[in-house]
Formats: sequence, structure tokens, C-alpha cells
Amino acid sequence: MTTPRTEHLVLPGVLTAEQAAETVAGILAVQREDGAIPWFRGHHLDPWDHTEAAMALDAAGEHEAAARAYAWLARHQNDDGSWFAAYADGAHDDVTDRGRETNFVAYIAVGVWHHYLSTGDDTFLDRMWPAVYAAVEYVLRLQQPGGQIGWRRDDDGTPTADALLTGSSSVHQALRCALAIAEQREEAQPDWELAAGALRHAIRKHPERFLDKDRYSMDWYYPVLGGALTGTEAKSRIEADWDRFVVPGLGVRCVVPNPWVTGGESAELALALWAMGESDRAVEILQSIQHLRDAESGLYWTGFVFEDEAIWPRELTTWTAGSLLLAVAALGGHEATCVVFGGERLPSGLETDCCA
Repeated sequence: MTTPRTEHLVLPGVLTAEQAAETVAGILAVQREDGAIPWFRGHHLDPWDHTEAAMALDAAGEHEAAARAYAWLARHQNDDGSWFAAYADGAHDDVTDRGRETNFVAYIAVGVWHHYLSTGDDTFLDRMWPAVYAAVEYVLRLQQPGGQIGWRRDDDGTPTADALLTGSSSVHQALRCALAIAEQREEAQPDWELAAGALRHAIRKHPERFLDKDRYSMDWYYPVLGGALTGTEAKSRIEADWDRFVVPGLGVRCVVPNPWVTGGESAELALALWAMGESDRAVEILQSIQHLRDAESGLYWTGFVFEDEAIWPRELTTWTAGSLLLAVAALGGHEATCVVFGGERLPSGLETDCCA
């Protein structure tokens, strides 16, 4: 029987109410008592995927569990506003990658805004604002003169000027969510607006400012998913490489020409398609990856090598399940998810004619 927590997570050919509840329970089973959500128990946590899983919990009505995930971020934020790239099994004192990646750091703004829209909890927003503010300031210190965002600082603090299109596109979405939070709190951030405008201009007009990762499907759809490309620009980009990346009936390749489809990329493409108004194609993509579902846990395998008909790697990741739940939630009309990924109530028109 459909419950209020899962009714918008029911999608024919993708999830029944029972399956949705199983997937949510699968994520909750991985979450630690301190709020950390690693990829799976025994593997690492990274801040981006931790946040994605927390957002899925909010979409399912598990607000207390999601709040604990954000509290984990607030407690363990570095003094410079960042988080490390990887923590063993979500243990804050067992860092396995001391790099600090800008898109990982920025994504807290997306999650916090999503949680606030899901709950209306002003106290939560006030409590998390210092963490969001510090994270955005950290990220913008790595913005380059051309608007793009350097993708990380190394362990020794050395900044990397090289920018990744996927990462910068994710940062673009995060900046818009951070600006929405600032507006809600009546704390204008004009420097963030300028930064977001310059970043959007770089994504739209200057592909040469980013490292060439054209083989990766994320570089194909992320400018759309992150809200930098909309309308005819978005449609043209997706159509141009559809046949290159989409494997009918199986999902989306992670990287060409490898015969490997992945659940996370497929679900994210579905979200991008929904944002473009192409819900039918979004549903088809989600239906195509149900071969990745593990019936016992309700979670999803990371990927499938279709030439060998082999699940690979043999891991059931919370972020794969989280991205699928968010895509279904958007298609099901969950308000907070629709706002965050559809752009409603997010700042727009930030790009100015003066951008070179």
C-alpha cells in the first residue's frame, strides 16, 4: 500500500511503493549513527555523494536521518571551509584522500536548500548557514579569471587551476542554491552573483577553459543538470551525443567507447531530461537500468559491462540509489526536488553581457 512517504516515489516500470521503501531502507542501513553515509559500509565517504544520499532521504520523508547527515558535515568542516575528498567508512578521523575538491565542497548548498524546502525548518537553515557560507567562500577562492572553478587543492594546500566541466557545472547549481539560501535569510551576496554569472558564461561559451573530458557522459549532460544550459541550448547538447552515450535498454555509458553502463549517470541524465521537459525519455532511461537493482537490499549496482554481461564493480552504492530516488521524486512532483533541479525559485539571469 502506498504511504505518504513514498507515494511520489512510485513510477511504473521503475519503482513500486514497496520497492521504494526498500531502497530508502537500504540507504538508512548504510548510514552510521553519527550521520555519515559512505558509499557502502567498509568503503569511503565523499562529501558530494554523502549529500546526494541525504537528499534522497529527504525526498522519502526521512528528514531526521537527512538532518543527521548535514550535521556530520557541519561538525567536520575544515577551518578553511572545505572537506576532504574521502573518509574511510565515513570516519571523520580516518581521511584517505586529503585533497579538497571544489564541487564536493560546494554541494552542501544544494543539500541544505533541498532539506529546507522539504521541511520548512528555519532553525536548520540558520544552523547550517555558517557551513554553507564557508564552503562557498572556499570554492570561490579557486575561481579562475575566466569564470571556471579550479577543481581541487592538494594535500599541501596547492590550488589546481585546471577546471573540470562536470565539477564546475555542479558548482553552478550549488551557487544558485547558496544564493537562494542567502535570499531567504535576507543576506545579499553580490559577489556570489557575479561569480555564478561568470561561471555560467564560461560553461556556455568557453569549452576551451575546461580540461577535455569529452569521453565522459557527465561532461555531456552536466551543463544541463547544473542549470547552466537551458531551453534550445540544452536540447541541442543532449541531442548531439545521445547515440554516443545512451545504450537502448541498458542505460548510459560512463565513458566511451567502454561497454559499461552505470546507474548513477543514467539517473542523472534522467533528471536532466526531466528538467528539459522530456519526462517520457527520462522514464525510459530509468526503466532501462532496473537490471541493476538488487532485490535483496533494494540498492543498485554501480554498473554493468554489457559485452561480458557482468555486474562491475561488485558494489551497491548509496549514491546510485540516491540519484535514482531523486530522479523519480522529480518525475513524481516532489516539490523540493523539483525546485532544486528544475530551477524554480533559484536565481537566474546572472550572466551579464560584459563577460568575455
